[in-house]
Amino acid sequence: MAKADFYDTLGVSREADEKALKGAYRKLAMQFHPDRNPGDTEAEARFKEVNEAYETLKDPQKRAAYDRFGHAAFENGGMGGGAGGFGGAGGFSDIFEDIFGEMMGGARGRRSGGRERGADLRYNMEISLEDAYHGKTAQIRVPSSMVCEVCSGSGAKPGSQPVTCTTCGGSGRVRAASGFFSIERSCPTCDGRGQTINDPCTHCSGQGRVTQERSLSVNIPAGIEDGTRIRLAGEGEAGFRSGPAGDLYIFISVKPHEFFQRDGADLYCKVPISMTKAALGGQFEVATMDGAFTRVKVPEGTQPGRQFRLKGKGMPVLRQAHMGDLYIQINVETPQNLSKRQRELLEEFDEISARENSPQSSGFFSRMKEFFDIGE
Repeated sequence: MAKADFYDTLGVSREADEKALKGAYRKLAMQFHPDRNPGDTEAEARFKEVNEAYETLKDPQKRAAYDRFGHAAFENGGMGGGAGGFGGAGGFSDIFEDIFGEMMGGARGRRSGGRERGADLRYNMEISLEDAYHGKTAQIRVPSSMVCEVCSGSGAKPGSQPVTCTTCGGSGRVRAASGFFSIERSCPTCDGRGQTINDPCTHCSGQGRVTQERSLSVNIPAGIEDGTRIRLAGEGEAGFRSGPAGDLYIFISVKPHEFFQRDGADLYCKVPISMTKAALGGQFEVATMDGAFTRVKVPEGTQPGRQFRLKGKGMPVLRQAHMGDLYIQINVETPQNLSKRQRELLEEFDEISARENSPQSSGFFSRMKEFFDIGE
């Protein structure tokens, strides 16, 4: 029976990007996983097909070879027990190595005993300004690869062990003579890992890791700012075949606040007051981030845009004892929906007003006329 096309196996188009491939793989892997289908040989075979297809297409170089030559690119040795090998010497393997050997050789040559570091993960967390002020301990759930408990990350079936690759003797590299030159390439049998698995673990299909969702506790320090990155070492994806785990990076975004705007450790708040309070003076209370209320005195004749500084009422400075300030900006509100009596009083006030009552507006128009030399 002809081998199914890898793209058809995953149910994606040939133009599918990395995200689409990963999403399709995770969905199918969960559907056909042996743990969910105990004793179902058909589901187990399908699970292996899905793994083989994804292991090939997720690697840009392998995918390029597959797109060009199909399954023939990996003949003469197969997939090396799920390790992603490119087959034995000769045929399309040589063609592929000639094209990509230098690009792939460096990275694979650094592998030791088949162990590879797991990928780093990113988690986006949105918090409130109150959380950024007080700090908090947050619980998050992260789907990631974890060490397979059945094989303890070795990738081999319990009771067996990975064996040294007979082709490269465990070095992960092979030499081939080409005329006067000797060319070193990644071992096609073990894919440069130096080991092969003859009897892979059925729980993880020889990967040494499985995808699970886990809960983590994250400490959000007081004073953290929007865009801050928190690194949790070793909390990323599990390494391949007991390799070291990657890191988890948590990117913090602070939600906009209804009343306060933040600039570093300082906070700004626009407070509307009535025209009469601005003219006659008075006071009001404003809430602060520490949960208290602070009284602000408004002097007589306060103009729109004037700021009042409340020292130490801003945000904490990250990992320091200092506090920022809170700036209150006054916005004078013009009266609306006047009653007849209110209108009469304002008209009377306007009639008895002098230049000294509104020096800015009174002097503005006369200065404009002088500037443009406009006569009466």
